[in-house]
Amino acid sequence: MYKIIGADQKEYGPVTAEQIREWLTSGRANANTQVQVEGSSDWVPLGTIPELAPTPLTSPVPAAQTSGLAVTSLVLGILGLITCGVSALVGLVLGIIALLKINKSQGTLKGSGLAIAGICVSGAFLLLIPIQAALLLPALSQAKTKAQSITCMSNERQLCLGLIMYASDNKEQFPAANRWSDSIMTYVGNNTNVFHCPTLTERGSAYAFNAKLSGKNTKLEDPAKTVLIFESNLGWNGAGGKPDLATRHRGGPIIGFADGHTEIVRPDRLDSLRWDP
Repeated sequence: MYKIIGADQKEYGPVTAEQIREWLTSGRANANTQVQVEGSSDWVPLGTIPELAPTPLTSPVPAAQTSGLAVTSLVLGILGLITCGVSALVGLVLGIIALLKINKSQGTLKGSGLAIAGICVSGAFLLLIPIQAALLLPALSQAKTKAQSITCMSNERQLCLGLIMYASDNKEQFPAANRWSDSIMTYVGNNTNVFHCPTLTERGSAYAFNAKLSGKNTKLEDPAKTVLIFESNLGWNGAGGKPDLATRHRGGPIIGFADGHTEIVRPDRLDSLRWDP
């Protein structure tokens, strides 16, 4: 006589060997079902007891197969390293499904360890996503700020060149301050984007002309230190001086000089610049 532990983890018996063989045939038991022989206190897999082996008329008990979902879960969890956790989310779901199916398979499926590993690895990568984002966001913000500064410097450089080309065609004289933006439009390819700072949401001119250079000759004493264009909120054809400076970028305002170069000028250097030629 024998006792067995069913798929519902309940104990049944005592029952005869014939009854157990019938359960094997119907699928209610398999080679991994735990059995206790009468007179023994040990529980052993049914398949290790020769007298309980299926009769010739009984269908053979299939060997347990490794769950494909469990394997896939672990693979997707590991791939989370190169997919920034995207595949780990799928791996976590598949791992849970695989573990449930293995537990309900009555021994026909194996791989619970793989499923658990897939769940753990996938979950770990998902937990790391907020940390990765926290580390990445400042870098992205810094990169965006740097790109905006580069664009703004490029815009001012084109405006400075436009002013210099205008002067070259007009007796080496800069345009009148009150219409400088209109005067150089053809020299910047009629591209109004060069007047726009990428940090501003509103369109329009983000730069002003040094009013002290209105109609002045380009032959200056120190053009590399003489302000030609600067960041300002004076708008289209805006012209003024140092009090009209606007600082939109890290490090200081971007200023274009009469020799055509542009740079970010630190606040402590502003007093060394030439505004009045």
